[in-house]
Amino acid sequence: MAIDIKVPTVGESISEVTLLKWTKKDGEYVERDEVIAELESEKATFEVNAEKAGTLKTAVQEGETLKIGDLLATIDDTAAKPASNGSPVAEKKEEKKTTKTEPKAEAKTAAPVSSAGADVKATPVASAMITDKKVNPSSISATGVGGKILKDDVLAALANPGKKAFAGTELFTRNVRTEKMSNLRKTISRRLVESKNTTAMLTTFNEVDMSRIMEIRAKFKDKFKEIHGVGLGFMSFFAKACAVALAEWPSVNAYIDGDQLLYHDYADISIAVSTPRGLTVPVIRNVESLSMADIEKKVIEMAGKARDSKLTADELTGGTFTITNGGVFGSLMSTPIINIPQSAILGMHKIQERPMAINGAVVIKPMMYLALSYDHRIIDGRESVSFLVRVKELLENPEQLLIGKDPVKTLLEL
Repeated sequence: MAIDIKVPTVGESISEVTLLKWTKKDGEYVERDEVIAELESEKATFEVNAEKAGTLKTAVQEGETLKIGDLLATIDDTAAKPASNGSPVAEKKEEKKTTKTEPKAEAKTAAPVSSAGADVKATPVASAMITDKKVNPSSISATGVGGKILKDDVLAALANPGKKAFAGTELFTRNVRTEKMSNLRKTISRRLVESKNTTAMLTTFNEVDMSRIMEIRAKFKDKFKEIHGVGLGFMSFFAKACAVALAEWPSVNAYIDGDQLLYHDYADISIAVSTPRGLTVPVIRNVESLSMADIEKKVIEMAGKARDSKLTADELTGGTFTITNGGVFGSLMSTPIINIPQSAILGMHKIQERPMAINGAVVIKPMMYLALSYDHRIIDGRESVSFLVRVKELLENPEQLLIGKDPVKTLLEL
């Protein structure tokens, strides 16, 4: 009997999804609850599991757009399970076979690979030419199967020094490729345009001296990792500083909902994460109530899920404020765009040593530009500038993150 596997309902507002990939092949035997496919909606990706064990028969191709309820595949649960599938005896035989053949394969391919570099795929002749002529492999456009460099590719690079074609193309090509826009990219496009068209966005800038944070990380990073099992990064300092500042300037942590203002007495901070498929913004809940180690663990967890396309719709919605770090790509300054319906976003940037005037003397300091884009309909200049100045103060004096105040002023009750 054939069991139909249909596209499941993934949210009230979602009517279609895209089949990202089949994790099981057509005709392959699958176990019950085994993941057979990955689908992408406009908000997140999710997995489809086999409802019963049997032979899989796919009904659509990867990349196709499907409606909710469309037939995805069928499973013949009357099919017999292959004898070798999962058999310990078969696995042992395969293991022995691999052990016997691997050394021979290695012996055959070791010489040409090592001559041009371990990470360069090239034919033996091309490899020898690269080594002899001292050609940079990155300047060669590979035309062989699987990106392998051929002899003619090396000759073309030698004949055209300083000229390099795009990957898989020839010099002076005028080729134009078309690619279907993914649901995620459509959503990013729509939300960015909506943000620009529906908010009165302005950006205010400041800069922060990162000396104290860098000193703390250098001094305690090993002990921190030993105790908490996670590295001490910059994001925990920024998230914690923003949580403190958001409590002091509630309009930066608010939404506009029609003719009402929604204030949040908690800091759910969205962290922008770049993935090969596009930008995602997972949310870390109640940052004000988390420790530094908790924040670092959450950042790693969310970043890992984003890269593996495992984020759920719930993990991508509900943030009250966003932090984005363009500095990891080398950005020195930018104007980040608001992540609606939020009212503000903080942009981190590259740490760069610059000469600073300190008490009449020029001192080299590790500085970072900060940018706060905000919706002027709800946040005035006083609030936006004061919020950013407060974040700067907390980052330059991290001890204030513990109680939110200057310890000396607290001692003196000032």
